[in-house]
Amino acid sequence: MKIICTNKKASFEYFLLDKFEAGIKLKGTEIKSIRQGKCNINDAYVIMKNNRPYILNMFIAKYEHGNIFNHDELRTRELLLHKHECEKLASKIKLDGLTLVATKAYFEGSLVKIEVCLARGKKLQDKRETIKERDISRNINKMMKDSSKY
Repeated sequence: MKIICTNKKASFEYFLLDKFEAGIKLKGTEIKSIRQGKCNINDAYVIMKNNRPYILNMFIAKYEHGNIFNHDELRTRELLLHKHECEKLASKIKLDGLTLVATKAYFEGSLVKIEVCLARGKKLQDKRETIKERDISRNINKMMKDSSKY
């Protein structure tokens, strides 16, 4: 599995509850651009339309050697999931007030996959707690490293 891009802000902004692996419908120039590593999902999010998931704001740069049939960089792309997964996601979003966030894009063989997570938004207090835990673990690791030198 070769990771193309990740959304590092997702775990800071949301509580990630459940993960799904989804395929994505791409055009020819999009896959060529992704293979060159020109992809970004930091601002991407997923919506459900007619019980089908679509990813919005996923940036894929225009292919350099493309012609007039080059793709739009921020177009809405359909995600490919099983029907029962789509129904489950739609009901969770509607009833529980959860959201879908794209966390990772990667190659599985020759196919591009998107890791989509059901997420609940964090409040400011939760974000402060996350920062505090990260600082504590960083300090502990630093002290362990320093004590191993002696």
